[in-house]
Amino acid sequence: MTKFDLLRKTEIKIENISLKKANLTDIAEQVAKILGLSKGEVVVVDYRDRAMILDVLNSCVNAYSIVGKEDLLLKALSVLPGVSVSDDTFIHSDGMLGWIAMDEKAATEALRKSEQMASEILKNISKRVIVFSTGSEVAENLIEDTNMPAVEECLTAEGYKVSRGQILKDDQALISAKLMEAADRGYGLIITTGGVGAEDKDLTVEAVKTLDPDAATPYICHFKVGTGRHIKDGIRIAVGSYGDTLIIALPGPNDEVRASLDVLADGLKAKQGKHILAENMANNLRGILKAKMSHFHGH
Repeated sequence: MTKFDLLRKTEIKIENISLKKANLTDIAEQVAKILGLSKGEVVVVDYRDRAMILDVLNSCVNAYSIVGKEDLLLKALSVLPGVSVSDDTFIHSDGMLGWIAMDEKAATEALRKSEQMASEILKNISKRVIVFSTGSEVAENLIEDTNMPAVEECLTAEGYKVSRGQILKDDQALISAKLMEAADRGYGLIITTGGVGAEDKDLTVEAVKTLDPDAATPYICHFKVGTGRHIKDGIRIAVGSYGDTLIIALPGPNDEVRASLDVLADGLKAKQGKHILAENMANNLRGILKAKMSHFHGH
């Protein structure tokens, strides 16, 4: 179902219509029914000089339910008690609601073309990726950013167009603002590396949850709060969304980033939901960390 935002142009004006002891609720419900809306989503707000103004309370409408519906709508109103329409009665609306008075065949064809264009735009956006590395040590050039090249190599091979974002300092407000800005600029996939640990400077997961409170944030491992520099109870990754943009927060170590990329690529191909994708990547990373810890304790 193709829905369009009315962008605050929600008025339907019916010119040259006569009312005499008409029931305004019945009129509103009849208009809602013809336009595929629910009862209560249309109200009559004014009537004067044989012109009736109705307001649509739903900000998004099914485009195919409104195109070319003028004749059907006027006919439906004409059978209501106290309502008179004539050959001079017509509907005038601005914005999307203006499609009510359009020729149905021509309007439907225009809708199909707009759907095709929108589909192509969304497809192109979904293949645009921006990568943000985080951390003061990277921002201050104390260590080399090896994560961006790894992500670029993997996703370019999958048909994505990958751009390098700026290196972000450990600041939750800054990170969330840059993620939001990238989404608004038309990136369908945002990847961050670093800042998912248990120290006070690790704020990437929190930044993602600022944009998406329902983001999936599975643990990679747990810590006892207060152990060493750990002020949080573990390391987590995050998979969230903002509008149509998917946001992935990966760890900072390069081997963990590389190990996550194949799982990520497979999940994107399969169009996995954020919770499934996050858990698959987290489970893979748990195995890597377990192997690291075993090796460390072995020595």
